[in-house]
Amino acid sequence: MATIDRQATTLALAHALSAAERGLAVIPLSRTKLPALRSPHRADPSPAERPCHGECGRFGHGVYDASTDPVRIRELFAAAPWATGYGIACGLPPYHLIGVDLDTKSGTDSTAALRELALRHLFPIPETVVVLTPSGGRHLWLTGPSDTVVPNSAGRLAPGIDIRGAGGYLVGPGSRTDHGVYTAAPGTAGLAPAPCPPSLLRLLLPPPRLPHPTRPAADGHGQGLVQFVLAAHEGQRNTRLFWAACRAYENGIGPALADPLVAAARDTGLTEREARATIASAARLTGHRP
Repeated sequence: MATIDRQATTLALAHALSAAERGLAVIPLSRTKLPALRSPHRADPSPAERPCHGECGRFGHGVYDASTDPVRIRELFAAAPWATGYGIACGLPPYHLIGVDLDTKSGTDSTAALRELALRHLFPIPETVVVLTPSGGRHLWLTGPSDTVVPNSAGRLAPGIDIRGAGGYLVGPGSRTDHGVYTAAPGTAGLAPAPCPPSLLRLLLPPPRLPHPTRPAADGHGQGLVQFVLAAHEGQRNTRLFWAACRAYENGIGPALADPLVAAARDTGLTEREARATIASAARLTGHRP
């Protein structure tokens, strides 16, 4: 077993150094897919008011240890000889990587959900790097704008779709875990990560706060979502309606709020047919019957 582990660590280091040559910042991972190095502050008597992100100069700060420097990467792996994989930090230059994690463990068809989102919001699913996971899932690598911070999320876009953004990482191809090996999909290993389509990028960002939120009426639970739709400008009407409808169904008020959302969407310029189709799509993607 020790020989196999050493071989796995050697291979993981080789893959990590290769990724770093492409400008991807990496950290060593254990077989559990977690950072291989534990926090040097875990035994501190009391947590600091401001968490350390590596300012102390020691290893063990997760994604904040990520580097493209081959010397530092070798030092990281030397400090974690049990590492059998590597993580690629998202949100860092030059790629500002965004990972779209299409999971299979939730029992939903996340690939179909992404295709439905693409059809609904009129964005292409670009040809890009695709990493196959041991469980049968897929990671799509996309790049984002340098001035945009995409947050991590789990299931917010649709059931079974997780997003790896700033502060997150993707398991790199060639990594060995307790469940198997991550591999690049045939024909994608040599590709550069494709730019994230603007319509998809808008879905990944948190909605802007309304400058003058309206107080909900006494019998108008969910009025804030209606106001969010009413505040939409051309080019964001369908996106805002879809997001508001998803939140309504997640909060158990989707059916009751459907007509007010349709009315709000019509006020912004959508047709009733377009509005109801978008709301129905939101209901399906959140696991509800329209």
